[in-house]
Amino acid sequence: MSFFSIVEQYRDFDFTGFFERVTAADVERSLAREKLSAMDFLTLLSPRAAGHLEQMAQRAHRLTLQYFGRTVQMFMPLYISNYCTNGCAYCGFNHKNPILRRTLTLAEIEAEARAMASTGMRHVLFLTGEAPQVTPMTYLVEAARCLKRHFASVAIELYPLEVDEYRQLAEAGVDSMTLFQETYDQEVYRRVHMAGRKRDYLWRLDAPERAARAGLRGVNLGALLGLAEPRRDLFHTGLHGRYLEHTFLDTEVAISLPRFNEAECGEFRPDFTVDDKTFVQFMTALRLFLPRAGLTVSTRERAEFRDRILPLGATRYSAASSTGVGGYTATPAEQTPQFEITDTRSVEEVAAAITAHGYQPVYKDWDLIA
Repeated sequence: MSFFSIVEQYRDFDFTGFFERVTAADVERSLAREKLSAMDFLTLLSPRAAGHLEQMAQRAHRLTLQYFGRTVQMFMPLYISNYCTNGCAYCGFNHKNPILRRTLTLAEIEAEARAMASTGMRHVLFLTGEAPQVTPMTYLVEAARCLKRHFASVAIELYPLEVDEYRQLAEAGVDSMTLFQETYDQEVYRRVHMAGRKRDYLWRLDAPERAARAGLRGVNLGALLGLAEPRRDLFHTGLHGRYLEHTFLDTEVAISLPRFNEAECGEFRPDFTVDDKTFVQFMTALRLFLPRAGLTVSTRERAEFRDRILPLGATRYSAASSTGVGGYTATPAEQTPQFEITDTRSVEEVAAAITAHGYQPVYKDWDLIA
């Protein structure tokens, strides 16, 4: 069974009609349930539920304290290549964009790792575009081994891989993966992914399952909010998370909430926007639906906004991020970012903000014991 079978169950579902029929009493009933059903979750994503945001926030806060305490794990992303064969309408790495393309050598990865580790950070996420001929498995395995010498946790955000390829990376020290479906709306997916292997919706959709089968400790999902109708995309993201939790009991599931951020070289404009209030509604609804799932909020978001939403369910923050290749040792002129960073604070500044709100910033929270 694949999660695609669940996606298909909702292909003809009348989301608009459902949202129009939701009443305040429906929202109250869903909030009163200890464990939310799929329809309870959808009810809390409805426009009507925005009027109950305070109740949702209070319960989300309690659940987050119950499962995660007052801790926020921090990590840094490292882009090691921006070569890409895909034609994603919204992405700065689109193969048609006339940007400076670069792939780090292993020596350069080592230098980046040293610079990042000097901040005290011990969790790293390394990323590439989708160009397997430029960043083949041999290169990715060596990159993982290099980073593992400096970090307790090495995560990946790469093009979708086979089970055996994920297993090779796990053996090299990788413990988790991030992969955004971007949108679960198949029609929109085809429209915005105009070239490259990323056009294969199902191959991408099943990648987190392949990673879990390979033994990766964690998988992190997400939809780029704004590409398609965001309430539908968030609903499918939550269902995907619950499916993985139930199917792979030893795998930690996390959800990211990336909102659309204008790409460096593109003129793409999303059909939808997600304002701050709706973002908070989405985050609290996810926490109520998936109490044990990590929730990641990246530096796409404004510093003051990230600070305000700390108590509402977020458990993982990026810090001092660079979305350009070699972003921690290269000059800005040598980089082309995948998207623009909004929270530009240093690791120390993000940690201080977390502490000021009564939470503990976690630079390192586990070691892999062989």
